[in-house]
Amino acid sequence: MKLLVLILLFNLMVSTQATEIEIEYRGWISSSDRQHVETWLKRGVEATEHSLGVLQQQTLPFIIEPNLFASEPVPWGTVQRGKPDTILLQIKRFTSSRVLIKDWTLYHEIAHLYHPLLDHSDFWLAEGLATYLQNVIMLENDIVNIGEFHTRLISGLSRGAKNTLMNKGSLKRVSEQMWSLNAQQRVCWSGVAFFIEAEIALQDMGNKNTIRTLISSFQQCCNSSVISGDKNSGRLFIASLDKLSKTTIFSNLYANYKQRKDFPNLSKTQIYSLQPLR
Repeated sequence: MKLLVLILLFNLMVSTQATEIEIEYRGWISSSDRQHVETWLKRGVEATEHSLGVLQQQTLPFIIEPNLFASEPVPWGTVQRGKPDTILLQIKRFTSSRVLIKDWTLYHEIAHLYHPLLDHSDFWLAEGLATYLQNVIMLENDIVNIGEFHTRLISGLSRGAKNTLMNKGSLKRVSEQMWSLNAQQRVCWSGVAFFIEAEIALQDMGNKNTIRTLISSFQQCCNSSVISGDKNSGRLFIASLDKLSKTTIFSNLYANYKQRKDFPNLSKTQIYSLQPLR
């Protein structure tokens, strides 16, 4: 006996202050749930653009896959690169916009659109940046407070350190095999540590920039100049951050991090010193 699954597609256009959202629902969803999803996506784009500047694409398509049996509000998300880039999100049905807004996944995936697609060996850089920025966005837009911001970073770094014990080798090599090795925690949180170190270095030298402002500037001036997916995309992205900050902080850290076989040792004092919203 064959089971026929009917996929219902709904399309909706929602305007935010700067970017038009296009929503496609793949699966049945109630009108109430659609209202919650639309509120959540609109709020997420507005929060991200408030922190990182306006996206350099006029329309941002979302594909929403409702799931009745999900164990969390947003169990999975990914960016589908193209013209334009699209974000695919699975959501738990019957979840309020209030709960969805507190989930980190949407901010993480939108943050990926502020950097070019990087080569597999630089996945640590891409995932680390999106993870660090998701927390900055949530802090700046009052979704989490400064205590929660610090706690999330400390907890994540701890998971990364534990995962490193099971995934030996250079960060560059482990990044290339991230999925097969189940090394997401090491890859992601090594990248977060990279941007935390860069943030602290900028603060210590009195540089007026933060990671947030540099990524905003990169989106406006330079994103299209780096060829997505090219083997040199990571190096060129880092070179752009050095140029924008008028430092060599990023290239020096990059040369060190991609060959690292250990997990970065950042103290709680260093985490508590972060001032990413100057």
